[in-house]
Amino acid sequence: MKGHHSILILLLSGLIVLSGCKKINEDKTLIRMAVAANMQYAIKELADQFEKDTGFTCEVILGSSGKLFAQIKEGAPYDLFISADLTYPEALYTIDLTHEPPRVYAYGTLVLWTCSSTLRPSLEVTETDSVQHIALANPKTAPYGKAAMEVLDFYGLSSKLQDKLVYGESIGQTNQFITSGAADIGFTSQSVVESQAMKNKGKWIRIIDTAYTPMPQGVVLIKRKKPKKQGAQAFYEYLFSEEGKDILQKFGYSVHE
Repeated sequence: MKGHHSILILLLSGLIVLSGCKKINEDKTLIRMAVAANMQYAIKELADQFEKDTGFTCEVILGSSGKLFAQIKEGAPYDLFISADLTYPEALYTIDLTHEPPRVYAYGTLVLWTCSSTLRPSLEVTETDSVQHIALANPKTAPYGKAAMEVLDFYGLSSKLQDKLVYGESIGQTNQFITSGAADIGFTSQSVVESQAMKNKGKWIRIIDTAYTPMPQGVVLIKRKKPKKQGAQAFYEYLFSEEGKDILQKFGYSVHE
């Protein structure tokens, strides 16, 4: 009986060791990425192709760049931060939370989009009574929201349209306002309207580049207590590969460096 008891203990110990090894292996192949919401559709295609090519697993957490920045400062266990601007990645580098300075992986493009069957998107139509609600991301935490406010300032519309503006926490929520009809029209990223999921929904126009500050989007590898993951470094490099650039351009991003 004593012998059987010893064997049982060894077997249980073996199970603990084996499951521990599995967790370690999973952790080594898992890449946790904090990704700005404007990249929602592009990052899915990038991650799917990268996983297929390499065998690594990508876990994507979407949000506004400002909120993701705050989470990283508080110690959220991300390996990569793919932002909608350079400001937040640069701030992380300044406080020594990244392995190197941010690098621009793409330049974003702002569009005006409506899913209403009775509207044609234009800045002029936003002043009419046919538009009661205009969606944009929170300019305090979302770079695309900040760019949208710059456009309104550029055309002298900020004060005229103030009572019509509705703010999403991120581009993701802004898109929900537009597609659901909660907002008649709104500002979003070209990468959203170019996606397969949204390609045939509504109508959109591109905002001229001179109406807002260029939007270089930066990526950084986050410093953690553990050594830098091989997979995180590999995905970082993949963003700048020809295949990665082709996918980004397909979604309307400019990738000139």
